[in-house]
Amino acid sequence: MRTEPPLAVNELSTPSVWPASAVSAAGGDLSVAGVSLLELAGRYGTPAYVLDEGEVRSRARAWLRALPEAEIVYAAKAFLCRAVVDWMEEEGLGLDVCSAGELELAATRGFPVERIVLHGNAKSPQDLGTALRLGVGRIVIDADCEIARLAARVPPHDAQQVLVRVLPGIEAGAHPKIRTGAEGQKFGLSIASGDAEDAVARILGQPQLELAGLHCHLGSQIATPEPYERAVREMVAFFVRIRDRFGVVLPELDLGGGFAAAYLPGDAAPAPAVYGRRIRRALTGACAEAGLPVPRLTVEPGRSIMAPAGIALYRVLAVKRSGGRVFVAVDGGMSDNPRPALYGARYTVRRIGRASAAPMRAATVVGRHCEAGDVLAVPASGAYQVSMASGYNMTGRPPVVAVAGGRSRLLVRRETFEDLRRRDVGL
Repeated sequence: MRTEPPLAVNELSTPSVWPASAVSAAGGDLSVAGVSLLELAGRYGTPAYVLDEGEVRSRARAWLRALPEAEIVYAAKAFLCRAVVDWMEEEGLGLDVCSAGELELAATRGFPVERIVLHGNAKSPQDLGTALRLGVGRIVIDADCEIARLAARVPPHDAQQVLVRVLPGIEAGAHPKIRTGAEGQKFGLSIASGDAEDAVARILGQPQLELAGLHCHLGSQIATPEPYERAVREMVAFFVRIRDRFGVVLPELDLGGGFAAAYLPGDAAPAPAVYGRRIRRALTGACAEAGLPVPRLTVEPGRSIMAPAGIALYRVLAVKRSGGRVFVAVDGGMSDNPRPALYGARYTVRRIGRASAAPMRAATVVGRHCEAGDVLAVPASGAYQVSMASGYNMTGRPPVVAVAGGRSRLLVRRETFEDLRRRDVGL
């Protein structure tokens, strides 16, 4: 992570990087939803993650307004805990889950299972068994081998609704590792090779499976609606091929997610209304040209809902200079946020709790992987950080704290050494 500008920022950066409730306070502090970040760091320790509940709910509602005729399904892999399950249910969103664990968590909170979609390019027997036992609304077929495997598990006289994930041959996304709509990667079935059409034929031949529609997911951090418009055209063309070959008009289209969030000032992150308007216009136009009824649309935002609502809090442990560079080491790092190492991700950083008149200079913020020092706040940290955190160096995963209406509450407690020790049963 690199500070641009450096650590002594005294005013908020571009508002879109921070929750809308973020306000500068006296002494260089920052409050979110009426709660001091410096006080949160003192109360809950660091590293810690703060979620603005109001921001999460506001962004969920923005997607509902952007596509009122569509099903909005929150991509749980961005971040999931019991409170988030409740927020999504209360706001009227569905859930996209990728494992039996995420599915069980949602079910134990009473989330309506018919609003859950199960994904995964390599679903385990436990994943499929749990989905069928709980009765999820859709299972996304991602490989040929899943078709017979799933059909064999469906009880007689029942039928599980499925979608087929296809590759529309579109390359989009901020990093090669998160571009998932093009040929030559592990997700989905290729339209160009004929694999997707063959899968459709096999599903239609399975009485235990009901083919509800098609699914695609182009990638992540897609900062313009244009790739989605291209995807709509490719998917509608495939709907036409299915109609012409099999005499079936599929009723649903799931365009996946990947909508961008801003991490640095100036990052492009269109509002949901921008994506929604362009997607809806492309879909109605392509269907009218093809003589197809407009399918029911689903989109799966995750990062765009959760990332802007989250702030990571760290304490500075050491500052050193080497080769003309200044390194600021904090008490977190790869164990709670692997994104810089995996994808070259960069963040905005703000020091809180201490005003300074010192001139600004560039500094590289690095993890610990040693006295306490300044507290740093890193916005846009709500997605793919805690959810990807690990036990690296046995530092323990950080807590997650929600703020709303001037109060804070613990959602997920800090992982302790005792938690780690209990898993070690080698003696």
